[in-house]
Amino acid sequence: QVQLVESGGGLVQSGGSLRLNCTASTSNYFAAGWFRQAPGKAREGVSCISMHDSSTYYADSVKGRFTISRDNSKMTVYLQMNSLKPEDTAVYYCATVRTPVPPFTTPIPICTPHVFDDWGQGTQVTVSS
Repeated sequence: QVQLVESGGGLVQSGGSLRLNCTASTSNYFAAGWFRQAPGKAREGVSCISMHDSSTYYADSVKGRFTISRDNSKMTVYLQMNSLKPEDTAVYYCATVRTPVPPFTTPIPICTPHVFDDWGQGTQVTVSS
């Protein structure tokens, strides 16, 4: 099992930026992702990255504003969030998957919660208007 610890959430004004960090206890995973859940809504995939080929996925709602990256030496995955909007307000979760997955560039919906095995506790992101 991979232990995940998120940090970097907080309160920011609309148009501002935040960087979320997710540090893993081990490097034994094939992909990592950021998911979010707003009150009353289902958890959704925001962005994912493959440890194998570095392919990435972004939800349409965050394309051009969010960037996912990784630092293997630190076993850390980042989510840089720019031009934040009130609708980005949610609890953000980091997750990893322990089995190989296809590249995120395929049309197969892989960056979805049911694919991922291990989850962090979540970090709150609140964007004020």
